[in-house]
Amino acid sequence: MANFYNDNPDLKHHLSHPLMQKIVELKERNYTDAEKFDYAPFNFEDAMDSYDKVLDIVGQISGDTIAVNAEGVDHEGPVCANGRVTYANPTKENLDVCRKAGLMGMAMPRRYGGLNFPVTPYIMAADIVSRADASFENLWGLQDCAETIYEFANEDQKMRFISRVCKGETMSMDLTEPDAGSDLQSVMLKATEQADGSWRLNGVKRFITNGDSDIHLVLARSEDGTKDGRGLSMFIYDKNDGGVNVRRIENKMGIKGSPTCELVYKNAKAELCGSRKLGLIKYVMALMNGARLGIAAQSVGISEAAYREALAYAKDRKQFGKAIIDFPAVFEMLSVMKAKLDASRSLLYETSRFVDMYKAYDDIAKERSLTPDERKESKYYSKFADACTPLVKGIGSEYANQNAYDCIQIHGGSGFMKDYACERIYRDARITSIYEGTTQLQVVAAIRHVTTGTYLNLIKTYEEAEIAEAYKPLKEELVKMTALYAETVEKVVATKDSEYLDFMARRLVEMAGNIIMSYLLILDASRNESFDRSAHVYFNLAQAEVAKHADFIAKFTPAQVADYKQA
Repeated sequence: MANFYNDNPDLKHHLSHPLMQKIVELKERNYTDAEKFDYAPFNFEDAMDSYDKVLDIVGQISGDTIAVNAEGVDHEGPVCANGRVTYANPTKENLDVCRKAGLMGMAMPRRYGGLNFPVTPYIMAADIVSRADASFENLWGLQDCAETIYEFANEDQKMRFISRVCKGETMSMDLTEPDAGSDLQSVMLKATEQADGSWRLNGVKRFITNGDSDIHLVLARSEDGTKDGRGLSMFIYDKNDGGVNVRRIENKMGIKGSPTCELVYKNAKAELCGSRKLGLIKYVMALMNGARLGIAAQSVGISEAAYREALAYAKDRKQFGKAIIDFPAVFEMLSVMKAKLDASRSLLYETSRFVDMYKAYDDIAKERSLTPDERKESKYYSKFADACTPLVKGIGSEYANQNAYDCIQIHGGSGFMKDYACERIYRDARITSIYEGTTQLQVVAAIRHVTTGTYLNLIKTYEEAEIAEAYKPLKEELVKMTALYAETVEKVVATKDSEYLDFMARRLVEMAGNIIMSYLLILDASRNESFDRSAHVYFNLAQAEVAKHADFIAKFTPAQVADYKQA
């Protein structure tokens, strides 16, 4: 099989972005770890070589093992018996290979046994794994939950739990309940403090990915008499302590290798993570931002798999005496699929770099006071990370679904059969626009960055960036599109009608996303001519979408919202 890292030069393009040097230098603290750990880099080039070598291993395992096992995992799936989950045999093999290769706890500090990777190469690994099997990414990628322990737990908890994750133990985040889906402030699983300072948890959690994991982060109600988010705290539950049983595994449409569980907590012993009352207000928000970036990576990996399956089939399948890739109806679909893939990947790694920058400064702030310039830069990147995370999760997951749909369409009737991987890819893609916050909730998170001008400010930074001469005509049109976007935002905001704003939010967010991703592809193409075609194809798509949304809003009045309300 192929190496899923080395066969995709786009990944190395994004890994070599100019901002990576500063990210690595901040992450490595002038490479002082090299004095304590023989595998720590001693300069920037050594660090990049380390990322490249590890990603090569991820790519090899993904191509040789995870992708090969994907169909078997989908057919066999996990089983639940006597309150415990047993993974499918191919899933066990995948985990074993990843553990032996040291691919757990990648982003955790070396003092806990991790590789101390920045977010960007870790997210790249998630992208690669997701291309091989999106359901396995749901198990392997939950190592990212350790970031919450690192950020908010005490040192003793960090040492005990993060070190276990780095050795290969699995994690889950137990948030959702039968009566609290996206509305997490309604969580009612009860946490009761004991005389010895420990806690006991009682209640039910539902739709928990990898719910029989070794270590759980649990959102629970710690404050008696409360009914909102201010009464919730975060807890760490260790499976070794017992008290939690799996009632059942959900029978899902896709990602079947990943057990989605209903859990029953019966006087389960747990430890408070961080401070009381901040479970939802602070800790889950941080946890969800990381999870949403992970789903964006999963979406890009699925888009990659869908595009490659469609491309290979279109080259091989012959109709009317020639390969179907030679028909305009098909090669247009493929070019748009590739453009959506490249656009969502560009936004994914732009977002991951923003996250890397502000997280590096947050970490440094635990050791010393930041300088005024550092605080300013941290705030700058934090704002853009906060704005781009819902954008890439929302649009990226929608593009994954569209590419999976088009992949089946290109396969025709064969795509509807289980003989081809595209059928599984299509089922796996569907969840990406639902879990960790639906696309509609991503719009809710993103719209404030429309109204406060964050997206417009980001677009202005791209306007000022140097681009190749060949793309200046596209840039001129993007400047006009930006003016139309700003004018359209002003029209909606000027009504001072919150319902009208909510109704138009999706269109405004998509307009911003279309412009941002167009700029990112032009910048990519300016550094690497292999992105030229996608830059032009995506620009054409974005120009049409921005014009369509602007035209709809220009002709639509707040009173017309009533026409859409259901009785």
